[in-house]
Amino acid sequence: MSLRLRTAAIHGGESPDPATGASAPNLVMSSTFVMHEAAGFSAHGVDEDTGYIYTRWSNPTVAQLEAKLAALEGAEACVCFASGMAAATGVLFSLLGTGDHVIMTDTNYAGIAELSRDTLPRLGIRVTRVDTSDPANVEAAIRPETRLVWLESPANPILRLTDLEAIGRIAASHPRIRVAVDSTFATPVATRPLELGAHYVMHSLTKYIGGHGDAVGGAVLGSRDDIGELRLEAAIHHGGVLSPFNAWLIMRGAATLPIRMRAHEEISLEVARFLEAHPRIDRVVHPGLPSHPQHELARRQMDNFSGMLTFQADGGPNGDGGRALADRMAKGLRIVHYAVSLGHHRSLVYWMDTPTLMESSFHLDGAQLASYRRYAGDGIFRMSVGLEDPADICEDLGRILG
Repeated sequence: MSLRLRTAAIHGGESPDPATGASAPNLVMSSTFVMHEAAGFSAHGVDEDTGYIYTRWSNPTVAQLEAKLAALEGAEACVCFASGMAAATGVLFSLLGTGDHVIMTDTNYAGIAELSRDTLPRLGIRVTRVDTSDPANVEAAIRPETRLVWLESPANPILRLTDLEAIGRIAASHPRIRVAVDSTFATPVATRPLELGAHYVMHSLTKYIGGHGDAVGGAVLGSRDDIGELRLEAAIHHGGVLSPFNAWLIMRGAATLPIRMRAHEEISLEVARFLEAHPRIDRVVHPGLPSHPQHELARRQMDNFSGMLTFQADGGPNGDGGRALADRMAKGLRIVHYAVSLGHHRSLVYWMDTPTLMESSFHLDGAQLASYRRYAGDGIFRMSVGLEDPADICEDLGRILG
């Protein structure tokens, strides 16, 4: 039975416990499981029909979350990890080896940007970073040894979009190339990359899917064969698996994902419009605003505009710039938390200085730096708009902005 999105969020992967009739999912914390017949001592013999043996291999609570996420994403299978970073590195280290080439968006989660610059080349993996907002840049970067295109849309932190369908078509003409998409900002409520030609979709479950800021996790979804191979290599052998307790917390959050995302979108648009009209604000970027440079792509590719926005500010009456305004936020905000991360029920804001990010994470220059600056200028406040009353959020920001 095919479930619609809101139903899948609640019932996907779940059924009443056959022994007790419990309606809510069980939390199974056991690290090992009693077996009723002899079996091998290697995960190479594990398949979908194998019972539970050891929680690093598979766990009933984690498996329920994986089934729920697969239902939301329209995927055949899912494997969960201890963090979004573990999920991303699971894909990269499993698919790539010495001599391989990966094309990667030049603006994405800082941890992946730094890994692509510092770690992958040390392992003999060649990396080309391109502005993927223009699909022609991806096509031009393809080499005979290219094995993977790594995308993120909307991109962290600047909310620049990538036309996933266009790049999926490009990759389809090169059978050895796989496409992976970090869809953390979008969630399955907004965008389902597998339907647009991607082979893998990755989520930091710490963010919108968990939704409460109290559990760290990650997931990768794709075909049954691809995820089966990834489970053996990246989960069982690398070992960065999700704890059952975090899986249980994230599963509880995922049940309300569709209604939360609708609220995040509505509230963030109210906050974005307030900021766009404020005299101290120079620019606001939100995929749902007509002023977003790729608003038409957002309308075509996203069923929900999410709750992320960025803004540039003059710093207030003294014109003292973003860092000083950030300091006032950290000391004076009462509703919005001055903190990293995103996708929580609480609103979060954080200052991201362009020169510092260029030095630490992105190392862009020339046309790539110019493209970044078209969205971020000298620096942006990245804001994850929560579920508070929008009037309270706006009043809190307005009081600090002056």
